[in-house]
Amino acid sequence: MSVAAKAELSTERDLEWSGGILRSLDRVHNLTSGTISISSVHTQEPKDTPILASSVASIAVGARWKAKLRLQGDARVCELKAFGLATRALKGWSLLYDEGDESNGWRVYLLRSKEGKFTKRDIFVLPRRDLSSFLKDIADTKRLSELCLPSTHDSLSLYGWPISQCQSRDTPFSVQLQSGIRVFDIRMAVVDGRLVAHHGIMPEKTSFQNVLSIAHAFLTDQRTCKETIVMSIKQEDFNTTPPSEFSKLVHDEIYGGAGGRDMWFLEDRIPQLGEVRGKVIMLSRFGGDGSGWENGLEGMGIHPTAWPDSLKEGFQWTCKDTLVRTSDWYNIPSFFSIPDKVSLATAVLLPPSTGYTQPTLNISFFSAGSFPLALPPVVAKGFGFPAWKLGVEGVNARLGEWLLQNLSPSSSATPRGWVFTDFFITPSGVAPLLVECNFKSAAPSSEKTQ
Repeated sequence: MSVAAKAELSTERDLEWSGGILRSLDRVHNLTSGTISISSVHTQEPKDTPILASSVASIAVGARWKAKLRLQGDARVCELKAFGLATRALKGWSLLYDEGDESNGWRVYLLRSKEGKFTKRDIFVLPRRDLSSFLKDIADTKRLSELCLPSTHDSLSLYGWPISQCQSRDTPFSVQLQSGIRVFDIRMAVVDGRLVAHHGIMPEKTSFQNVLSIAHAFLTDQRTCKETIVMSIKQEDFNTTPPSEFSKLVHDEIYGGAGGRDMWFLEDRIPQLGEVRGKVIMLSRFGGDGSGWENGLEGMGIHPTAWPDSLKEGFQWTCKDTLVRTSDWYNIPSFFSIPDKVSLATAVLLPPSTGYTQPTLNISFFSAGSFPLALPPVVAKGFGFPAWKLGVEGVNARLGEWLLQNLSPSSSATPRGWVFTDFFITPSGVAPLLVECNFKSAAPSSEKTQ
């Protein structure tokens, strides 16, 4: 479809009965940098309502089940049709439209929520950013603690379903890089004297050398050379391999691998983006006393002073002048704890009640897993048909809804932090929402009603 082509989309629009008449009032959130015109197509004399950048408008769709909304920008027209079998779903969200290029493309989301007797519909229009190179549009002076970075938990765990697998086999390390993931949770064990990805005792096949080769190719490509990667490295075979031996292998494979030492930022502090473009920042979650590393422990990258195991209320630690607020409650009792898990994990992404009083990095794991009632695929994806009250909504879908609510120009909150998820592509569209948090305008919003 050409850039200016019209896309007629079957949206899962929810129409409610009121006095025997179908009625609807939709809100459109314009998160783009330009003005969008909106009109209700079914009316005899459609009236265009302009929605300025970073603002919200309400529009009455009316009493016809065939009502349509037309969204029009400088070089794009998109018609959203009130049609489809799922029109009576009570809540949920979906990515309706994802077309065009970085200069004039859109991503359009629909969010349904229950408000009294009626189902409220919010339509979000986002610019279609290039997820493979979005950091190029962020100022060099931004510290990495000020960004919202899509991250994956157990990034290389592609095997061992349903207990050990945490990412789809369709999204290996290389695909994650192109999909906007910028913080990676790399867990490894020693196999025949080399580092290989593991999740617990489960071998995940990918070697550390393969990871280094892919990272180097990505960071030296002209299109993506202004990106940066954070790589959390954790030892999984601590019962059989001494921490000092594991630490030495990490050091030796980094120095002898693709990109060598020059590809890495190994200082124990949170840098500005301009310092680390084209580099990998190490977050060392493995032991050792720093022997063999340049500057000892100070040369092993960001080095947490503590990491309590599955602490529900979360914990804090410091990295030089930066406070690190961390949520990593993974051992939840069952899928019934998913709402609590999401509530705690999202809270860390917003400022504390006192506001930010010092440089602060938020790290939040939305991943969880325990046997038998909270396996990673169940926690991340949910099951059944939750929008119809026939199932359980997973963590990722709940995160997507929360992000949409906070991305609205009418919301004063701006999520930030390193956001770790399992099966990050399910449902489609979560990573672009995390990326968009970096570009949310601080301008005051205005609301119009047609």
